[in-house]
Amino acid sequence: MGWKTLDDMDLAGKRVLVRVDINVPVEGGKVTDATRIERIVPTLNDILAQGGKPLLLAHFGRPKGKVVPEMSLRVVLPALRTALGRKVTFVETLEALERGTEEQTEADVLLLENVRFHPGEEKNDPDFAKRLAALGDIYCNDAFSAAHRAHASTEGLAHLLPSCAGRLMQAELEALEAALGQPKRPVVAVVGGAKVSTKLDLLGNLVEKVDHLVIGGGMANTFLAARGVHVGKSLCEHDMTETAAQIRLKALDLGCTIVLPADVVVAKEFKANAPHEVVAVTDCPDDAMILDAGPEAVTRIEQIFAEAATLVWNGPLGAFELEPFDAATNAAARKAAELTRAGKLVSVAGGGDTVAALNTSGAAEEFTYISTAGGAFLEWMEGKTLPGVAALGG
Repeated sequence: MGWKTLDDMDLAGKRVLVRVDINVPVEGGKVTDATRIERIVPTLNDILAQGGKPLLLAHFGRPKGKVVPEMSLRVVLPALRTALGRKVTFVETLEALERGTEEQTEADVLLLENVRFHPGEEKNDPDFAKRLAALGDIYCNDAFSAAHRAHASTEGLAHLLPSCAGRLMQAELEALEAALGQPKRPVVAVVGGAKVSTKLDLLGNLVEKVDHLVIGGGMANTFLAARGVHVGKSLCEHDMTETAAQIRLKALDLGCTIVLPADVVVAKEFKANAPHEVVAVTDCPDDAMILDAGPEAVTRIEQIFAEAATLVWNGPLGAFELEPFDAATNAAARKAAELTRAGKLVSVAGGGDTVAALNTSGAAEEFTYISTAGGAFLEWMEGKTLPGVAALGG
């Protein structure tokens, strides 16, 4: 790996500009889920332990270069203080930080107001990046979830100061390298979700890198239709069947097996506990829709997992938000968790729906790594270069 970590830096007496993602959910002026805040604590504790002083750079919402009071980072201050157990001082403006105050000097950690209040942030303006760089001695990027954005605080700064990855960024990059960079084989990828059209780059990249590609959700219906299978009223992009057929041919040429369900769970209504039945994939009634993979399909997926060494997962296998159409996703997730726990599988998963589904199944804690990075995780799976990572030298 070409990038440095905190272990490579001399932090004693240094002010460390730390790009973090604390864009957390808030209701009624209070943080409702502090997970993202808790995940940056190891980085900040390490910097403090080495005698450094962290200055946090972060965004909140999409103010688009204007000061929007409702998007102030002040709202996260209580949760940040609780998570760190340290004196954290909020600095309202860049000018105030440049002037400095006694309160800033005495604080353990400084939190600067939303960097996206400045038009230069999202434009990656060199002058704004230089202004930020003048505030510190070292740059540490701990926001993998923002690494697909070439902004001043995610990319520009890395070229102006000695730079490294924080602990969260380091863990993410090491997990991703283990999953698709130089993975142990066989490699299996699970890709689910509603539409093939939104994951074309992802599918195109994966068939070049994995041995088995398990396709679920509405996407599977499009692939089935491409094979001439009648899918009734199911969610299906009929205008994408030719593209699906091309992906299948590419996979065939590369020796990648595309796995589609042999049996499915169908219902006439899209609602929880709707009357349903299991049918062969070729027997979907005209007035029904496919809402989940069937038990035979699950058995095959579990067998593939059992023979694999590495698993990458993005997207559910069925309508996981509705019982009982979460059965296939839950069963496959638990099998992956069991194999991971036994040391037989390296399992990496990411994407909003995926994280929610794995949490619901109770399998998430057993996975090798769960990425909460959203768009950055997806772009990495697509094989794209992430500016925030590239700037660190990786």
